[in-house]
Amino acid sequence: MEMRKLGRTGVNVSAICLGTMTWGEQNSEAEGHAQMDYAVDQGVNFFDTAELYPIPPKAGTKGRTEEIIGTWFAARKRRDKIVLATKVVGRSQMTHYRKNRISARLDRAQIIEAVEGSLARLKTDYIDLFQVHWPDRPVPLFAGLDYVHREAETIPIEETLAALGELVTSGKIRFLGISNETPWGTMSYLKAAEALGLPRIVSIQNAYNLVNRAFEVGLSEIAHRETVGLLAYSPLAQGYLTGKYQDGALPPNSRKALFGRMERYETPTAASAMERYFDIARKFNMDPAQMALQFISTRPFVTSSIIGATNLEQLKTNIESIQIDVPEAMLREIDETHLIYSNPCP
Repeated sequence: MEMRKLGRTGVNVSAICLGTMTWGEQNSEAEGHAQMDYAVDQGVNFFDTAELYPIPPKAGTKGRTEEIIGTWFAARKRRDKIVLATKVVGRSQMTHYRKNRISARLDRAQIIEAVEGSLARLKTDYIDLFQVHWPDRPVPLFAGLDYVHREAETIPIEETLAALGELVTSGKIRFLGISNETPWGTMSYLKAAEALGLPRIVSIQNAYNLVNRAFEVGLSEIAHRETVGLLAYSPLAQGYLTGKYQDGALPPNSRKALFGRMERYETPTAASAMERYFDIARKFNMDPAQMALQFISTRPFVTSSIIGATNLEQLKTNIESIQIDVPEAMLREIDETHLIYSNPCP
């Protein structure tokens, strides 16, 4: 397994990160444990979760994924071998995340409550990478490229970062990251850290895949120059880039069959773009999922690609992608397709 530095921390993380958001909904505790066992045996040392998980978010299941990881830590005694990442929810009208049933915000009290809750569920006394799941200010989160300004009372980034800094000082958090952020937000965190003497963010977790390369515009330079590497989520576009939904197929127990919620990857030109990528994979005799994953892993601004699976066969395929060679001829065809179908699923 290839290892890479996490920001400027000196900590090495695997180029493949184990995503966990199906555990507690599509996957049982035993299945989650089996996935962690297999991933670690393959050299993966990086797990990503969130207080929100499993997906889709519901009051009755919140925190269940963290609990499954916690019971694995308790049973396997391998906490010190894992770089553990989790997240605090951002601005939301949902009220079931906090004890006093208030809307979620990124203020000091809620951040401290979130960390304490995650620590208890994860059965650990520290979190390696604590991430802001999405901003407190109103910005497009999970679809779209345009920024549309809306006036709103928001928790300043400086206040959020100061609260996180307290938790770093106390030893409950080692490092900080952000997620679903914009270039402006990323630079604002970096400027606040420098100006106020607060901990610096070490990573950004955004969507990045063959049909959504928006990260390359603006954020990739920041990742390079500021050493804030991308933790790429949805590298398979919620499963679409495996080909399993091709020609209208709807596999039983797939996320689309169970929950819908796939609009981001069902735009007018998405299917045509994906067909071109499937053709490229066939031409080079490569599994389309492995091509899509290894394209992400070979981008110089990517620290780790967050893979998810609902069974061990999928997990095996995904982890093995890191061993695949991506020839220059294939990269040229991928980039040519990207010019024709630029970010159809932002």
